[in-house]
Amino acid sequence: PPECLFFFDTMSGIPPVKKAPAAGDAPAPQIHKIRITLSSRNPKALEKVCAELIKGAKDHKLRVKGPVRIPTKVLHITVRKSPCGEGTNTWDRYEMRIHKRLIDLHSPSEVVKKITSINIEPGVEVEVTVADV
Repeated sequence: PPECLFFFDTMSGIPPVKKAPAAGDAPAPQIHKIRITLSSRNPKALEKVCAELIKGAKDHKLRVKGPVRIPTKVLHITVRKSPCGEGTNTWDRYEMRIHKRLIDLHSPSEVVKKITSINIEPGVEVEVTVADV
């Protein structure tokens, strides 16, 4: 078969012969599995950046999975209202919600540089990890 790199002749005991690539064949760019992790305190900005990334990936005809919504982390802090500690025991409760999205792409790393060069909203953190397929 043409996709085979080695030809095995088991009957004659001849060692495998490496086929030479054709002169007109250009080496195909290596496909990577790329995971983009987005996190923010503002869910609207996060969804906007996700939509732009996916739109750019689909324009380049890439295989896209996501956005996968990770459960929201809620960080709580409870503090006393009184600075000196006297008076009635009154408390303030504050919370910060951290929203997270994952997007998986299968593409060459050069294409991902083009896709991730979009205008990213303030407050949205982007982390890109690359792995070979």
